[in-house]
Amino acid sequence: MADRMTPEQRHRCMSRIRGRDTKPELVVRRWLWHQGFRYRLYVKSLPGRPDIVMRKWQTVIFVNGCFWHGHGCQKHRPATNAQFWQEKIVRNRERDARNQAQLQAAGWHVIVIWECQLMPKRRLDTLRELDLALSRIVLQHNGAPAPYPDIDDNPAIAAEPPMSPLDPCTG
Repeated sequence: MADRMTPEQRHRCMSRIRGRDTKPELVVRRWLWHQGFRYRLYVKSLPGRPDIVMRKWQTVIFVNGCFWHGHGCQKHRPATNAQFWQEKIVRNRERDARNQAQLQAAGWHVIVIWECQLMPKRRLDTLRELDLALSRIVLQHNGAPAPYPDIDDNPAIAAEPPMSPLDPCTG
C-alpha cells in the first residue's frame, strides 16, 4: 500500500509528534502532584531519561506510548515501510529493557505506565494501581515490614507481568 502523503508531508507530520509533555504524561503528573508527590522531569543523568523521577523514593516512572514502545494493544501497524517500523519498535523495546535493568541494578524502582492504560475507561484503575505501588515504595523506604512478601518490589502497573523486549504483552 502506497503512502497517501508525500515524503515532505510525512516528515512534517512525524516531526510534530511529541516526545515530552504528552497528554498521558500530563495526566500522571497532575495526579502525582495532587497526591503530594514531588518529582523532576527527564533527568539526563539516569538511563533512559525517565519521564518522571522521584529521587526521595528512588522511583522513576516511564509513561510509554503504545505504538512507539511496542505495546501489544496496538493492532494497527504502518503498511508503508513496514520493515523499518518493525525494526525500530524492536530496537526501542530492547533499549527500554536495557535502561530499566540498569535503573533497577542501581537501586531504583521502575514503574511503566502505558498510554492505553490512561484512556478514560481504564484511567481510574491505573491511577489506583499507581497509588498502591507508590504506597508500597514509601512504606518500604520508611522501614515498614513488607506485609506481602510474595509481591514484587517493582510492580508493573495494572498487574502486568514484566515484559521481555521481544515478547509484547496482549494489553
